Amino acid sequence: MDKNKIGLTVGVGLILVWCLLPVVWIISLSFKSQDAITAGSPGFLPQSGGGAGWSNYTAVLQDEQFRRAIFNSIGICLIATTLSVILATLAAYAIARLEFKGKKFVLTTALAIAMFPVVSLVSPLFDMWRTLGIYDTWIGLIIPYMSFTLPLAIWTLSAFFREIPWEMEQAAQVDGATSWQAFRKVIVPLAAPGVFTAAILTFFFAWNDFVFGISLTSTESARPIPAALSFFVGADPFNRPASLLAAGAVVSTIPIIIIVLVFQRKIVAGLTSGAVKG
Repeated sequence: MDKNKIGLTVGVGLILVWCLLPVVWIISLSFKSQDAITAGSPGFLPQSGGGAGWSNYTAVLQDEQFRRAIFNSIGICLIATTLSVILATLAAYAIARLEFKGKKFVLTTALAIAMFPVVSLVSPLFDMWRTLGIYDTWIGLIIPYMSFTLPLAIWTLSAFFREIPWEMEQAAQVDGATSWQAFRKVIVPLAAPGVFTAAILTFFFAWNDFVFGISLTSTESARPIPAALSFFVGADPFNRPASLLAAGAVVSTIPIIIIVLVFQRKIVAGLTSGAVKG
């Protein structure tokens, strides 16, 4: 075998081990009993008598707090993603289609907002939300999520809209389509890979958020999964149920895995087509 191929194979293997080792480890913990973890059971698989099987997953799914957190995360993330993508699509189209002063400043500002440190906004948002009466509510999390995901989606989609040949829109208008019909039936389908990419990035950010989820909620009414996992203390608050936490973490990643498996082709197409000048 060629030395280059050997080096590539070894490099890919090391990267896979580095990326998948934490995943395999946490899955291993989710199948162990709490006694085995406390006793320091070595290895990835539980020793004889130290396995809990599927009981950890059953206990997590039967927990009222965790089921409520799943419902909150799904609802909040879907609403935030839908609103962000719709608004970002319209804004990115206008930025790419129209010529106006300050266009680069708008895009630069959008990117700067998307990269702004989240933790710096927690204190002012906490005070504002309590004053406005939206603390510990879905909308109290949707607004902060959109404030970060919307600029990122605008930046991503504007790159796709710039690659679209506007002659197709003009041809549709010549055939009798209105500006809105040409946008909806011609431009948006052509930018579908970018729309999917923006939607997935938005959903991932909202789903994985912990800072806003733990800071802007106080009860189970709006607390998402990452924040809810921090309240799994068990009967003894000084001995956290690591096996249940691991099972909860695995369950919380299942929607992300499903999305990646179902839309992997669109994700790859979106990430690659947006990076190539057509």
